[in-house]
Amino acid sequence: MFRRSLVSALLGAVMLSGLPTLGGAQERGPVTNLPLPRYVSVKAAEANVRRGPSLSHRIDWVFTRRNMPVEITAEYGHWRRVRDRDGAGGWVHYALLSGMRHVIVDQDMLALHVRPDAKTAISARLELGVIARLEKCGPEWCRLSAGGYRGWAKKNAMWGVGPEELKE
Repeated sequence: MFRRSLVSALLGAVMLSGLPTLGGAQERGPVTNLPLPRYVSVKAAEANVRRGPSLSHRIDWVFTRRNMPVEITAEYGHWRRVRDRDGAGGWVHYALLSGMRHVIVDQDMLALHVRPDAKTAISARLELGVIARLEKCGPEWCRLSAGGYRGWAKKNAMWGVGPEELKE
């Protein structure tokens, strides 16, 4: 009996630490039970990024672009630790974040194709740094919309979606 509870306690400690478990289970947030890390978007026109998870912590900098994709790496109460594509991060109140997904274009003049195939017609080109709405993703291609244009682009030409992530 003591042995079983000790093993259970050790397994629980490993799961809370974020270390990989034997089953390869992905870490889950202690507040939302959603996967960590995960991508979301900044829904506010301005979002303070704080040094710690409370209003009493100093503001280190401010997101000033609505729909900017960020990656949540930790949760604490109503606060989410996030980082941007440059690796800069801090704590943001959850009310300033949205599950509506966006990506930022990492390749200048990224071609949007009418289908997920490089041989198909190009419907538009997106400049480096454009923020586009993420509609769906397969193994290699994602469907984006930006500025009234819609099309498919290679997943590796954007930031804000995981390389193995699929989205319907």
